[in-house]
Amino acid sequence: MPKAQPHLPDIVPVLSRGKHRNPRKGACFMELASYLAGERWSDHPACTHPLLASVARLVNDHTSDRGRPRLAELIPSVIGLTGDDLHIDAFISLRCATIALPIAAADRQRVLAVSVLVCERVLARLDERPGDRLSPDSERVLGTAPQATQWADRFTSNLGPRLAAFRRQAAPLAVRCAVEAAAQAMISDPDVLLRKMLVESVEICAAWTGKGASTTGVDDAAWAEACRLTMAANGR
Repeated sequence: MPKAQPHLPDIVPVLSRGKHRNPRKGACFMELASYLAGERWSDHPACTHPLLASVARLVNDHTSDRGRPRLAELIPSVIGLTGDDLHIDAFISLRCATIALPIAAADRQRVLAVSVLVCERVLARLDERPGDRLSPDSERVLGTAPQATQWADRFTSNLGPRLAAFRRQAAPLAVRCAVEAAAQAMISDPDVLLRKMLVESVEICAAWTGKGASTTGVDDAAWAEACRLTMAANGR
């Protein structure tokens, strides 16, 4: 049976770009998550996996003002999604990179191709399998940018995955590059791809933590107060 979705009022909070000192100044996606989770006001709350929270912040900031309200309904889905398994970092960064690579500008495709190969090698090491076997989705995506892939293959040929450095540096860099590439791509509606990155990152984290997405309910009173605070901050 499908998981029950938490009830949310029809009205949604007003999200804005950047970090805010308090809700009277506005709120980004993760700041509202911290508020609804009952934590101290922060865009780096403990209630959400750090890389998933990074995706949320970046998507929030790079989505257009017109498209940003569609992100608000996703806020409850990130609350409670935490875990230490490095598979989460690898799969989130890999998914973001594979979404962005086919539509990225040429100067970003090399970085994204490197990200795909590095993520695949990290996953291979975690799963104790040969590092030269790519998933079908990665093979397909890399095939859309053969020159970038050839360059990335040469660049990474002598690089072994350092797991601590991957979590600390490579995975966040891959996510940032992917979001920026999608936001700046010459496509009709980048907001659709940015939202897709966030939705699928939530699904990955939910699957690997065993805490199904959207299982955390947000009561009407908390949601209404979040709406009031953000609307007041935006003069509505």
